[in-house]
Amino acid sequence: MIKSPHSRRSIAAAIGLGVLLSAFGAYSVDATTLESIRSRGHVLCGIGQDQPGFSQVDEERERTGLDVEFCSALSAAIFATKDAVKFWPLDSNEGFKSLQSGDVDVLVRSTAWTLSRDTELGAHFTGVLFYDGQGFLVRRGNAVTSVLELSGASVCVIPGAGGEQAVADFFGAKGMRYRAVAQENWGDLVKTYTAGSCTVLTGDVTALALARSKFAKPDDHIILSELVTKEPLGPAVRDDDEQWFGVVRWTLMALIAAEELRLSSNNVDARRTSTIPRVRRLLGLEANLGQALGLPRDWAYQIVKNVGNYGEIFERTVGAESPLKLERGLNDLWTSGGLMYSIPFR
Repeated sequence: MIKSPHSRRSIAAAIGLGVLLSAFGAYSVDATTLESIRSRGHVLCGIGQDQPGFSQVDEERERTGLDVEFCSALSAAIFATKDAVKFWPLDSNEGFKSLQSGDVDVLVRSTAWTLSRDTELGAHFTGVLFYDGQGFLVRRGNAVTSVLELSGASVCVIPGAGGEQAVADFFGAKGMRYRAVAQENWGDLVKTYTAGSCTVLTGDVTALALARSKFAKPDDHIILSELVTKEPLGPAVRDDDEQWFGVVRWTLMALIAAEELRLSSNNVDARRTSTIPRVRRLLGLEANLGQALGLPRDWAYQIVKNVGNYGEIFERTVGAESPLKLERGLNDLWTSGGLMYSIPFR
């Protein structure tokens, strides 16, 4: 496990690094996460095993998805190439264990950010890469545009304290009637919906989008815009290395900031002549914002050049250019009604 270097640095400052090393002979100071990554030549990224839109293997045996591309952005920030990354496909039981053991440098497997995960597992979440949550899928022919129009509907739902309780709480709070049609297995629940045995299918929006993509006529079904639960998905790192936490957090911020500034993989080279101060700061033309992170001056430029901005990644992995065809919704920029908002680069 990679440990924090702070205490050893203070000792070295007090008695001199040379004296310390000679006194302990073969003893060596543990490297920071970023130093270890540079030494081995690649980022170790924990991802989902088979999560369409987020982490999956395509027909050319290449791994693709939103989580995968975020890992590529980290590679670009450190090595100026998106390819200096190795992926560790992990199931839900392996993720935080692999992070804690040091098998991976960062966990990016569509993991929801919760208080217990952020405080009890030796990990810290660095931000939200995708705002997910429990939503509702309906047939376009029903002419329903809002959950508030579903009073009296039959709802296909997995029984239990999760999804079923969220539906009960929402409909109860609105004084709306509904009839639950329960199935223990998600696959069976989807079949129940397609057979017409319920009006609405409820589940996480990502799961609904995947199910819809496999329908004979996906365009005949729509995902309503409202959510009844919050499932913010994002990258997590070990809680013992503040520098690496900063690298991962600000990589996410750079992707969002680039979209805010309309910087893309196609125009970023031309925009290096821009006179706009925010553009010049982000691209390292007027300020060396990478220095405090331990990154090259042009780290954010390399991210945009190699993988694009957040919007580009979204559209080709889970958005309009993908089989999931999710609308931006909460994952749109704050200036367009979403929640994506970059902390200022200054």
